[in-house]
Amino acid sequence: MLVLKCAACRRKLWKYYKIGKGEVHRCHKERIKKVWNAQERDGKVYCPCGKAFGIDRGSYWTMDKKAFTYSGTKTNN
Repeated sequence: MLVLKCAACRRKLWKYYKIGKGEVHRCHKERIKKVWNAQERDGKVYCPCGKAFGIDRGSYWTMDKKAFTYSGTKTNN
């Protein structure tokens, strides 16, 4: 389980179940387990500080890899 944080203000954004050992390029919506501070508007997802970190693509978010950091473990399947 990964905890994604805003790179600008370090607030927790959401808890995500990551499968595989690669980078976080997408966050599938059904694998987001808990949302703390993420706000959705205009087809993007924002931190309360105003920084956009993802774009809505239907069933998943395409992530801006410079806009967030993460910690935790990935599941290797």
